[in-house]
Amino acid sequence: MSGYSHSHDHGHSHDHGHAHGHHHHAPPGDWRYGLALVINLAFVAVEFVYGLLAGSTALVADAGHNLSDVLGLALAGGAAWLARRAPSRRRTYGFRKATVLAALGNAVLLIFVCGAIAIEASHRLTAPPQVASSTVMIVAGVGFVLNLGTALLFMSARHHDLNARGAWLHMLSDAAVSLGVVVAGGLIFLTGWSWIDPVTGLLIVAVILWGTWGLLRESLDMALDSAPAGLDVDEVKTALSSLPGVTEAHHLHVWSLSTTERALTVHLVRDAPAPPGFLAETAAMLKARFGVGHATIQIETPGRDGCADC
Repeated sequence: MSGYSHSHDHGHSHDHGHAHGHHHHAPPGDWRYGLALVINLAFVAVEFVYGLLAGSTALVADAGHNLSDVLGLALAGGAAWLARRAPSRRRTYGFRKATVLAALGNAVLLIFVCGAIAIEASHRLTAPPQVASSTVMIVAGVGFVLNLGTALLFMSARHHDLNARGAWLHMLSDAAVSLGVVVAGGLIFLTGWSWIDPVTGLLIVAVILWGTWGLLRESLDMALDSAPAGLDVDEVKTALSSLPGVTEAHHLHVWSLSTTERALTVHLVRDAPAPPGFLAETAAMLKARFGVGHATIQIETPGRDGCADC
């Protein structure tokens, strides 16, 4: 982490100090998104053609699901590229928030896709179509392998980047759908029961929704500048209030700048001026204990003459 500290004289009877620490996790490389896009777009075309040739609504529906994930990957890859653009006078934080919006868009898109699959499966329950099971199993099996391999590209980054997690969930959902189609095709081949296909589709929808709910909730919280998931704001306040010479911590705000970066602002009240190195040490503590890479700290003396909102 690189950091710097400085103080300003605001014309009050006390000084304000600001400390800034910056730490940037590089977003997943664009090559991952580009490779995933090429693989999945090619497979969508192949699966759609074979679905029409085999008269399989299952394969056509799975191709539509894969296409939605191609769009989701395009959103995630575009956001990762935007996040690396330099800040400007108008957008002082750059486009880091684009990663949050992409994650939110991915979650919403997944929910809509689940709705479409559920509607199609419900229709097929009432009138199960004849399925060319062998063709379905082969094509869906290839799709399972490709989707699972693509998901592995984002596996390591999913823990610290919500945007990568969205892409990972998209690819896993595709793999799950393809595997479900393989299993359904096999059972239909053995039993001749066409109703197995829509029932399997409904079960897959339930699994996808279960995994998507957390992504939707967390990305929505980030978009609303809520405290990052897993971060206890009271614990942060206690840690700041316990610093040597600090009598009070207030106006504490913690939020996500992007899917990988956290920011914090706080006012710290001290009876005496802050010693040299206090701001830098505080910023380092916030980074080490709470993962806050961008901290802005304002130092005040009792009375809060310079704090209009206090």
